[in-house]
Amino acid sequence: MKVVATAEEMRELGAELAGLLRAGDLAVLSGPLGAGKTTLVQGLADGLKVRGPITSPTFVIARVHPSLAGGPALVHVDAYRLGGDLEVDDLDLDASLEESVTVVEWGEGLVEGLADDRLEISIERGESGEERTVRLRGVGARWEGVV
Repeated sequence: MKVVATAEEMRELGAELAGLLRAGDLAVLSGPLGAGKTTLVQGLADGLKVRGPITSPTFVIARVHPSLAGGPALVHVDAYRLGGDLEVDDLDLDASLEESVTVVEWGEGLVEGLADDRLEISIERGESGEERTVRLRGVGARWEGVV
């Protein structure tokens, strides 16, 4: 668990988490509207050194951000508007999963079937307004001892 006081700290946490991620990793972000999920992904993108800008992909659902440094691409998905498993299947995320880092906002209950291993990141708003609590949970052998 980590308490984050500002948007800049959320970006810094994302950049730090990027050091844990590698091609084939799936990260599932959860939290209420305005919690800072996209801000965290901006930090991940900085740490992964991918082409930006990183904006919420709510209306396009998924964006691919190629690496600028020879690393894995970032596939940034917003599952908020998806109606279920069939619509997730239509995105064909498993086609790029092995060579990319795939980060899914609002993916809880929808994308877990894409990979046996995943990093679950939940963000909760604090009562003070800006403050957020970020919790990491690694699922599967890939994340044993990592988080």
